[in-house]
Amino acid sequence: MEHNQEVDSPNSVIQHHHHNHNNNNNNTMLAGNNNYPASSSSNSPTTLSRYENQKRRDWNTFGQYLRNHRPPLSLTRCSGAHVLEFLRYLDQFGKTKVHNQMCPFFGHPNPPAPCPCPLRQAWGSLDALIGRLRAAYEENGGKPETNPFGARAVRLYLRDVRDSQAKARGISYEKKKRKKPNTQQQQQSSSLAPATATSS
Repeated sequence: MEHNQEVDSPNSVIQHHHHNHNNNNNNTMLAGNNNYPASSSSNSPTTLSRYENQKRRDWNTFGQYLRNHRPPLSLTRCSGAHVLEFLRYLDQFGKTKVHNQMCPFFGHPNPPAPCPCPLRQAWGSLDALIGRLRAAYEENGGKPETNPFGARAVRLYLRDVRDSQAKARGISYEKKKRKKPNTQQQQQSSSLAPATATSS
């Protein structure tokens, strides 16, 4: 089942990976408002949604990546090229098997045997990650027109990853919109219901 996994979570791996650097730099945010406190202060009285928690962790993770960059980068100097560098860096923590063209399982959604092809971040994970970071950037005082996560190069990269992974794994991402078996059941049940149900 590992082959079709769409929810890699790179941020927890990176936070663990850079834990040694985290203690000294927890409170230094990149730029703008410090809306996202460091992850150690998770005992806040207001309960954040899962999305907000994930967004905060992703933001802190990207901040760590910039601080650990050689040379260290400030957010104001961060470009789409640095975002691409970050996404490629995340691939080493991926859990999604992406077959090479020479692999006999290229294009197989469920290969019958293991192969030496690399594990990567799934396109769906990267796409969601960029969406959260794009929102976090603007919530932390960044201007939409200078948002590196919305750069054209990043959009093209994500489209490339989606297309190449779809071919390599034999998965069409468009098929996921087909979620309508429930409407048929509703129509059947409504046709069996008495006609008096119209008085609403």
